[in-house]
Amino acid sequence: MTPTQIESYVDAAAAALALPLSPAHRPGVLRYFALAAEFAALLESVPLAMSAEPAVHFAPVAPEEKDA
Repeated sequence: MTPTQIESYVDAAAAALALPLSPAHRPGVLRYFALAAEFAALLESVPLAMSAEPAVHFAPVAPEEKDA
């Protein structure tokens, strides 16, 4: 999403939810939404097979440490 699209979406969503958005908070909200949009684009870029199904249970694993 472009910065203009993000601003438009945040403004529309806040209006639809009747959520007051303080001018002091607006830059942080826009920054967070841009970050979330980047994460979504990354996930959407991963191809999935038609047979792919969500996991029944997600168990995070600590990353392995690499020797320096």
